[in-house]
Amino acid sequence: MDTLASRDDARRNYLMFTAAKDALTSHAARNYVNGLIKRYGEVSELKIDSKGKSVDIVCVLIGESTPVTVRIENYRIESDGTKRFIEITACACSRPWLQNLLEDHARGRRLELPSWAAAAL
Repeated sequence: MDTLASRDDARRNYLMFTAAKDALTSHAARNYVNGLIKRYGEVSELKIDSKGKSVDIVCVLIGESTPVTVRIENYRIESDGTKRFIEITACACSRPWLQNLLEDHARGRRLELPSWAAAAL
């Protein structure tokens, strides 16, 4: 019985740690992405689920009357020497034009991760 209880405690602690790590990484990623897209708009929400390999993003883009949602449904992290890369393998977007843009220019393309992100994901 004690073994089962300690496994449950360990799992609960792991899930709490993962949730806290994802929350901190999400905040840092939102600030980082905002620096990249400031010409186009702003990310108002960004939530990373590192266990599920997904990211939910809400953007307020210049010229758009309502927020745009982007969901990275799956990604993988790859290493090449000392560098780490993210590759988006599946994504969805609330705007068809942006969905097409993501499919043409982001899905399947490796993007180098900043060192802080590589360590967190």
